[in-house]
Amino acid sequence: MSTALLRSYRDQTVLSKEPRTPYSRSTPQRHLRWISSTPALQAVARRSISSSAVRQGNKVPHKQKLFQEDNGMPVHLKGGSADALLYRTTMVLTVMGVGYVVYELVKAAYPQKKE
Repeated sequence: MSTALLRSYRDQTVLSKEPRTPYSRSTPQRHLRWISSTPALQAVARRSISSSAVRQGNKVPHKQKLFQEDNGMPVHLKGGSADALLYRTTMVLTVMGVGYVVYELVKAAYPQKKE
């Protein structure tokens, strides 16, 4: 299979009419056509895509149960410590930003005296 793959690549590069330079543009359709015509590449892509979903498992029912509990917590904090850290970081940056805007407005309202 690999010799046929190399032979088809060699035939495509030899039979191409445009010169190969580092600055020449090649159309993506041409490369996609070559990949879609290779059964080995299709098999590898199909195998890796279909097996990745099986290994991970279905986490949706667990997450639904977690977020639908009535434990008094807001929804944006039910995800755990990462959500709490992200929330606190966002709040600190927001307060700092508002403080800086107020500082700049006050500074602009009272210009410095020229000597």
